Amino acid sequence: MDARVQKSIQLAIALKKQPDAVPWQPDKPWPQRYYSWDAEDEAWLPVSPTSTGSSDSTRPSDISALVVYSWNVDLMLPFAESRMDAALAHLGQLLNQASSTTTTAVVINLQECVPSDLITISRQPWVRDGFYMTDLDATSWGSWAYGTTTLVDKRLDVLSCFRVHYAKSNMERDALFVDVGMPVTRSARDQRLRLGNSHLESLISEPPIRPSQVQVMGSYMHENDVSAAVVTGDFNAIQPFDRSLHSDVGVKDAYLEQGGVEDSDEGYTWGQQAGSALRERFGCSRMDKAYFCGALQLQSFERFGADVEVREEHKTQRDRLLSLGFEKAWVTDHLGIKAVFKFENSLRL
Repeated sequence: MDARVQKSIQLAIALKKQPDAVPWQPDKPWPQRYYSWDAEDEAWLPVSPTSTGSSDSTRPSDISALVVYSWNVDLMLPFAESRMDAALAHLGQLLNQASSTTTTAVVINLQECVPSDLITISRQPWVRDGFYMTDLDATSWGSWAYGTTTLVDKRLDVLSCFRVHYAKSNMERDALFVDVGMPVTRSARDQRLRLGNSHLESLISEPPIRPSQVQVMGSYMHENDVSAAVVTGDFNAIQPFDRSLHSDVGVKDAYLEQGGVEDSDEGYTWGQQAGSALRERFGCSRMDKAYFCGALQLQSFERFGADVEVREEHKTQRDRLLSLGFEKAWVTDHLGIKAVFKFENSLRL
């Protein structure tokens, strides 16, 4: 096993939260806070979710589409602050390029965040101006070492925010969900769009763990009051059974829905930016995926984040990354994925 991987696993084990010291139950929803930047107080303050009985007039009427960005920013590499800062600068540029699309709401799912990443994220002006943050520290993670976090467009009407910590996990993995209001339909009021962010179990285990995690994830995507659901993340799809996990739970794989094929350079999200030794040993794979179901029309799916590097002014850090066997001073070994959806029948949020 690669020394950096082994060291990261040992750190995660050392910083694992013990079952009798956490407030949640495995595989059950655990409500967590989310936060909004208050310019007057110059602080991130907790937000109370909108009541599910709120009137339609409180919901934005100009949102007709959704774009979800998902990116694993490697926790195993040094210089977390510089790497996350460069990754966020790239995301900010992507958002600026699409700024004319004012009817499209934005959600950003990040995996393998370390606690200092949350500070780096919280300091970004564009994050403060336009997004809710689900996490300011590691309180809701199963480990003090790393976890996931989501940024949600402030124009969306957040109904709830909760995590489901997987019962079957040796690596403290979970699914983070944010529910936002869907418009009224003729059949039901206060239906919701469920947005999910998950980092599935890494590596190969016997018996396999990821199928159980996807079963849990899928059950929350199909709950009765959920009109549509999108879950993205690093799904660590490295074995043959991973290719059919979406169909096993009755959801769609965005890449495949757009005509993508397995074992294709166009689909790989890991390996191109791994260290040379790891790439030679394991090749490339389509680890990162977007699953969806319900009242959504997939418009496009693509990758982003190729060749994003630590900034030039950090020469010492760049040199150190190159010395670890990387061809460039990449911020992460994963490419990100971007999925764009429209709401069916011209529904608007």
